[in-house]
Amino acid sequence: MSAHHHIQSTPEDDADRARWDDDGAPPAQPRSSPAAWLRVGAELGDRLVALSGRQDLLVTCRPGTRSGAPAAYFPTLGEVEFDARLFAPLQPHEIHPRIVGDEERYPAAWGVFVHEAAHAAHSVWTQPAGANPRVVEAALLLEESRVEGAHLITRPTDRTYLRTSARTLVMPDIAHPTLQGIEQAAAAAALILGRRDAGILDAGETRAVADLCEKVLGANLLATLTRIWTAAHQCADHDATTMLAHGQEWCDALDAAAPALPVPEGLSDLLSGAVAVVMDHAAATDAADLAAQDAAANAMASRSKAQARDRAQRARQRRKAAATAKSVFNARSTTVHPDGTPAPSGNPVTGTRRPTAAEQSAAARLSRALRAAAYRERTEERTTSPTPPGRLNMRAALARDAQRAAGSVPTAEPFTQTRRRNSPTPPLRVGIAVDVSGSMRAACKPVASAAWIVARAAALTDPDSRTATIAYDRHLTALTRPTHRAPERVTTFDATGGHHNLANAIDALDHGLELSHPGAGRLLVIVTDAHYGSAETTQAVTRIKQLTTAGCAVLQLTLTAESRHLPGTTLLHLPQPSSAPAAIAKAATDAIRRTR
Repeated sequence: MSAHHHIQSTPEDDADRARWDDDGAPPAQPRSSPAAWLRVGAELGDRLVALSGRQDLLVTCRPGTRSGAPAAYFPTLGEVEFDARLFAPLQPHEIHPRIVGDEERYPAAWGVFVHEAAHAAHSVWTQPAGANPRVVEAALLLEESRVEGAHLITRPTDRTYLRTSARTLVMPDIAHPTLQGIEQAAAAAALILGRRDAGILDAGETRAVADLCEKVLGANLLATLTRIWTAAHQCADHDATTMLAHGQEWCDALDAAAPALPVPEGLSDLLSGAVAVVMDHAAATDAADLAAQDAAANAMASRSKAQARDRAQRARQRRKAAATAKSVFNARSTTVHPDGTPAPSGNPVTGTRRPTAAEQSAAARLSRALRAAAYRERTEERTTSPTPPGRLNMRAALARDAQRAAGSVPTAEPFTQTRRRNSPTPPLRVGIAVDVSGSMRAACKPVASAAWIVARAAALTDPDSRTATIAYDRHLTALTRPTHRAPERVTTFDATGGHHNLANAIDALDHGLELSHPGAGRLLVIVTDAHYGSAETTQAVTRIKQLTTAGCAVLQLTLTAESRHLPGTTLLHLPQPSSAPAAIAKAATDAIRRTR
């Protein structure tokens, strides 16, 4: 099969990178040097192996070609000839085809190269001696879209490059036709509409050529030609007989219809205009797709950066929370600043006292309620087996005997065994953050009592249960620390502080009690009227959202109707401060009951 030809434009060559070092003159202008393209041709040859699946081909790249076409595949020589001018305005030292992805900088040139690779892989049939040249040319015309469609089957990602190369390959053939009249319109249909049916171009993009060809050729002849190139697309790579038969059918259809079809005046201009419209639409589609891909890539990069920032921020927050928890839950229960440094004054703790009989009774009741809520029924797992141990199922045993008597492989399993396993009871984690600014003085006694009751009950319920209480204003003070031991005395405190620091109090309780980690009944109780500034509220709500997302229940207790609601918390208004211990106990019981 002779080499197929396309026509192309624009010279370009290697740049001479020498500079004048003595007088500061600008870089020397590029000079033509065909030898500089040898490396580019060699690297194209390396990539051709992957594109065509063949290792016996040579690629020559130089300005201009022997055939006069932008590129050509010579099957008898095992050579692909490539015009270096397709890379314009790039110079040889800027082109590195061996690097995968470098082709994105010269998509049109790469598309032509992919087209030639498709010929090298699929145009392997040879014309027999004495074949009609006109029939051979018709078969080669059908071959253009056939090989691109076959190439897409194995390398669908090359579609973008084949679309880009269509302007380079098709437009010159339309502007400088070798065929005239009806045959010229038929050739344009084969080159454009054939690529449409091969999946290279879209139907909407080719409508201008389809409408013009239907007007020139007539609906019947266009349908016949469409059937011929569609059948050629299914032809095997080595089947020269079938391809020549399609070429003969092509010629016969044109010969039969041509006498009755008038040739419109200025047909070449009409075809050039229609094809230009197709290529413009294709270019616009490709540009839109590229813009969409860039936008998606940018959005993904932005999301990745945002996720990285979030991870870094969470890591910093965890480190800061660990430092805060370490400083707050100190052995001496001293008041600290949010950064962990000791505060010289402002400790709200007024002392300790022995628990009352009512508090001891309430702790005992809460402990029993927590044990009841934490109880889990034993799980049962029923299994069957063909052999003991287990309980014999007579129906399954008879079925097994029947299977064996019938000569089949026995599948019945007559022995049944039930395994019962105890489900572990979940421990409890309760953190209490109490606002000790001046407006919360009424909550001091009931919250102190509630903190002792909950801590005592949790320690009696499960040795792995832990609670902690932090009093916060602008400073942080640990009233009870996260320990497995039940507190002996009630820590009393007063509310005389100013400002608020709930966010750091939550961080310390979260780190000290692992409120963000599953596997335990987790509850955070915030006793506050929430009269905060906007920045304080935002920081607190962010921590609350993180806890609720992790599955920790968050309860806000308020004492006055003027109290504000912190978003994300379950608000519980207590007109009587003395009911705070019961409310906290109920919330703790519900938290452990919901644990799975």
